[in-house]
Amino acid sequence: MKKKFSTAWKSSKQPRKQRKYLAKAPLHIKRKLLSVNLSKELRKKYGKRNVVVRKGDTVKIMNGKFKKKTGKIIQVFTKKSKVTIEGIQVKKQDGSKVNVKLQPSNLQIIELNLTDNKRFSNKKTESKSNKENKENKKWVTYQDKKNQRNGQ
Repeated sequence: MKKKFSTAWKSSKQPRKQRKYLAKAPLHIKRKLLSVNLSKELRKKYGKRNVVVRKGDTVKIMNGKFKKKTGKIIQVFTKKSKVTIEGIQVKKQDGSKVNVKLQPSNLQIIELNLTDNKRFSNKKTESKSNKENKENKKWVTYQDKKNQRNGQ
């Protein structure tokens, strides 16, 4: 396999090549890999299954040592593809506590951080309303305009 990242690469059955692809990926692609699935209520509301995770989102841990615990996201590590959550800590040997870095695939978003307007511009709902408006409009043909001018 080549040393540089290739956008033409489709897939491989070999886990080592899959790991290498993810490790060599540029940040704009790694960011997309930080997507987390939404809770059922949010799926219905926004019409999406998953969203790229952000600082301030409230998430629920779905599997692992901290399963079923919830908390706000403190940090997102795009290079490492990891996330830290408020209150999820491990005690070290010397007695100090350290935040645990979790994989986003093990999380579920319960509440979104909507401080940024660009995050959800509701493109689906806008496109649906545009379609409805077009259907409600009566299409006027050239013949109709001609008849209107003649007073018919």
